[in-house]
Amino acid sequence: MLLLNKFPAWLSAFALLLLTQEPVSTSEVTACGVTVDPPANIEITDPGFLGYLSIHWTQPASLQNLTGCTVRYQLRYYDTYEERWRSVRTVKLTYAAQFDLEKPVKVRILTVLKCACTKGTEVQGEEKEWVYTPEPTGVAGSRIRDFHCVYYGKEYMECTWEAGPGQPPDSQHYLYYWHREMDETKECPEYIISSEGRSGCRFPRESLLEFSKFNLCVNGSAPAGSLKMAYFSIEVQNHVKPTVVSSVHVSETDGELKLEWSPPSGQVPDHCLEYEVESSTTMENGKEKQEKIVLQNLEDTSFGIPRKAESQKTCFRIRSKVNMYCADGGFWSDWSQTKCTEDKETQYIPKWRYLSLVVIGIAGVIILCLSLWILKKISIKKINKKDALYTLYKEKVNKTIPTILSPILK
Repeated sequence: MLLLNKFPAWLSAFALLLLTQEPVSTSEVTACGVTVDPPANIEITDPGFLGYLSIHWTQPASLQNLTGCTVRYQLRYYDTYEERWRSVRTVKLTYAAQFDLEKPVKVRILTVLKCACTKGTEVQGEEKEWVYTPEPTGVAGSRIRDFHCVYYGKEYMECTWEAGPGQPPDSQHYLYYWHREMDETKECPEYIISSEGRSGCRFPRESLLEFSKFNLCVNGSAPAGSLKMAYFSIEVQNHVKPTVVSSVHVSETDGELKLEWSPPSGQVPDHCLEYEVESSTTMENGKEKQEKIVLQNLEDTSFGIPRKAESQKTCFRIRSKVNMYCADGGFWSDWSQTKCTEDKETQYIPKWRYLSLVVIGIAGVIILCLSLWILKKISIKKINKKDALYTLYKEKVNKTIPTILSPILK
């Protein structure tokens, strides 16, 4: 039997159709004189957590009066997100698992019996399979597409989408989310608005939960009818995109190039980051050589490489990503600004060359001062000589010209 709690009205009516198939094994299994039947009264309950379903069952009637035995149950369900069967063994009569409600829900279950009369050997009973298929609803072609989420610097997350190709006019989208620390689903805290209407949702950091299923559903309505639902289940730590690496510096010492930078801002711990360095070297013949290298487990944010003898100039840029020790996935940050070494013609000059230039400059100033002083002395000497000749000339004139004309010649 299938029990399905209806979603709230905002998710419209959603139903699962039960298709009971033949058991995987049709042969009856017995142990200690009893039949090891599959669990009874299997129920799948949807509490409205966007695909997080509860599976319940009861002990088979054939084993209820059995004593001195251990009864366990092996449950298998198909994970449509990862496209593989998952298996769990439990003594409990309930289990919760994540399903994609746009695809069939497949469950297989059997009973495992271990008694003294089985000499410690586990006897597996008959396995049965149930498939629950969702009924298609909504306007054809109205399901959203290109849905993706990015957790920027672990400070906020944006999930965006594109409208479906068959979306009717005047449509309005709604996004709802849930994780295991929430008592009920909630609507998007802040919609992203584009020219076509709602095209995304922005989540503040405090509304997110890492290392847990984060379930989302985007549906909608229009005058022509409801839009097709789209379900997603992610883990937010696998969607982090760090901010841009800042304060990049390049230096050269003793023929080695050293690249230094500061970790990106945001909430991503430094030990969770790996870096990719891209270098572009211009050779003396004019050709360019590009290289990329990924750096992990760095003790500090620096990287050194020897400078190629035939290189003219080398430029670097760097980006970061959350490493494999802190997440199973993520996005590379945008590239930093490009920083380059100096050309060989204008590259670093040793200190002893600077000292020689200073000495030469000081000597030049001294020589210039001496030259000016000598020129001044020569000029003064010439002026004194000219004054002496003029004085002698006046004395000669005064002796030879009458006194009455002397005032004119003064």
